Amino acid sequence: MTFTALLIFAGIYAAAVFSPGPGVAAVVARGMATGIRRTLPFILGIVLGDLVWFGFVVGGLAALAQNFHIVFQIIKYAGAAYLAYLAWKLWTAPATSPEGQQYVKGEGLRLALSGLSMTLGNPKTMVFFLAILPQVVSVETMSAFTIAELCVLMAVILAAIMVFYAALADRARRFIASPKQMRIVNRATGGLLAGVAAAIAAR
Repeated sequence: MTFTALLIFAGIYAAAVFSPGPGVAAVVARGMATGIRRTLPFILGIVLGDLVWFGFVVGGLAALAQNFHIVFQIIKYAGAAYLAYLAWKLWTAPATSPEGQQYVKGEGLRLALSGLSMTLGNPKTMVFFLAILPQVVSVETMSAFTIAELCVLMAVILAAIMVFYAALADRARRFIASPKQMRIVNRATGGLLAGVAAAIAAR
């Protein structure tokens, strides 16, 4: 791909990622509740999810993904269930700052898998990769180098935007000092995650 084509793709992809959706809402909720550091594994899962969808399209498996819709339905419901579990954990969490929260062994892997499953079942992501992407780039004629370029570009753009959202949420959380305010934030972010889970499951 030419540099101009890469810029066009980067602009369209960044606009799609930056626009509010289930992924952004979930990252903001995690950032508000636990801080940016403990949100990074979740963001990693989202990045992996986009790369998996890209792999489906490049590998000519888009039709297969649509024909085996039940598989992605199962993945979608699994991701929604785990997001609902996280929502419940946040709703019932003690009113402590992110610095005072203990990191649970295996939490990073679970969060990464949650981000992955949420992205694989996210209708917004499906529409971009199955409908929009083929209109932007010529998937059939891409070389291995071009595929690698696009994978790196997507990973950088997606990670940067999600980290930006998580950092904003983390900074907002740090302005809250009293246990009462923190409890409100925990329940608000828990409610937001529950809403994301319900929206994903319902689509």
